[in-house]
Amino acid sequence: MPYVSRDQYGKITGISDKQNAGAKEFLPNDHPEVIQYLQGASPDTIRDRLNTSDIDMARISEDLIDVLISRNILNFTDLPLGAQKKLIARQKIRRNLTALSNLVTEEDDIL
Repeated sequence: MPYVSRDQYGKITGISDKQNAGAKEFLPNDHPEVIQYLQGASPDTIRDRLNTSDIDMARISEDLIDVLISRNILNFTDLPLGAQKKLIARQKIRRNLTALSNLVTEEDDIL
């Protein structure tokens, strides 16, 4: 008996065998939406969803590290050197992206 989570359009985005914060709505196993969702749950589709969630988790981890450092709970130098280098590289990429985004807006006419 699955509990489902839905996106803002009402489409099922996940199924769980237990109720949780994201999946509160109960549907029977033979419900047409459950069947349709499961038919689209190929290994490649699930892998794609997992990859997308990995990207989201990476961002959450970076934000968590930033919060811990800003609250003096964790020192940046406590992290392994490899992790420090990766975090610094990502911060530089984000700064460059922000700078580029500020230079070109949708209102700019570049011809």
